[in-house]
Amino acid sequence: MTNENQSLVQKSVPLYPAKTKMQVTIIFFVVLGIYAFSMFWTQKEMVNGFGGALGNMYVVIEKFFPPNLSILPAIWNAMMQTIQMAIIATTVAAILTVPLAVLSAQNITTFKPLYVLTRTFLNLLRTIPDLVLAVIFVGLFGVGVFPGILALTIFSLGILAKLISETIESVDMNPLEAMRASGGNVFQVIWYALVPQVLPQFTSLVLYVFEINIRASVVLGLVGAGGIGLVLNQQLKFYNYPNAMTVILVIFAVVLIIEYISNKIREALI
Repeated sequence: MTNENQSLVQKSVPLYPAKTKMQVTIIFFVVLGIYAFSMFWTQKEMVNGFGGALGNMYVVIEKFFPPNLSILPAIWNAMMQTIQMAIIATTVAAILTVPLAVLSAQNITTFKPLYVLTRTFLNLLRTIPDLVLAVIFVGLFGVGVFPGILALTIFSLGILAKLISETIESVDMNPLEAMRASGGNVFQVIWYALVPQVLPQFTSLVLYVFEINIRASVVLGLVGAGGIGLVLNQQLKFYNYPNAMTVILVIFAVVLIIEYISNKIREALI
């Protein structure tokens, strides 16, 4: 067979079998149908449909603008409270994550019942939304920053422990085995063989969760967990829309700055 005929045969061979193409096509149209039905049902449940929503958008924007920048000095302390909540919650969660992540990593914790118990505990933490945690703690401790810190700590712990445990499970086990073979105990193996491999990712994930906590702490303030979210909720309740717009702009600017700094730190570490 000549080279020309071989190339023609190769071109005629399909990349995917006909059965696979059919399955992908069916799945595509099923998903498309779900989206179309969701859009139709959403519009049906709206009072005036999408047309009415677009018409109301101009009215809402007109109420929020121009923002009242004169309240900036009054809301700065609340913004600092929000940042402090995120810092404290992320720090406490990062400390508590270390033992939990090690215990929930299958390649490190060889005792199966302990591994399953830790995994189950972390799964339970992640099933409770941060807003529900904030409502519970506000009911227990009252309105303020402390309930917000507790809610963010538990919320961050569930995320961090899962992500870092998965990072631990993907490390190179050869250095750990070499440390064990040379007579190192559990703590020496973790400190000298595991930590150097995990530390850059650990730092990056902690910074990522800190960014999430800044945004989450604003939402938690809406249910009384303190910070700038509490101020925003008060302004909206009293229909002070220009003041609320100023609060939103401050939150937006602070989140962008923190995200930029966090990204720069992560780029330097990885």
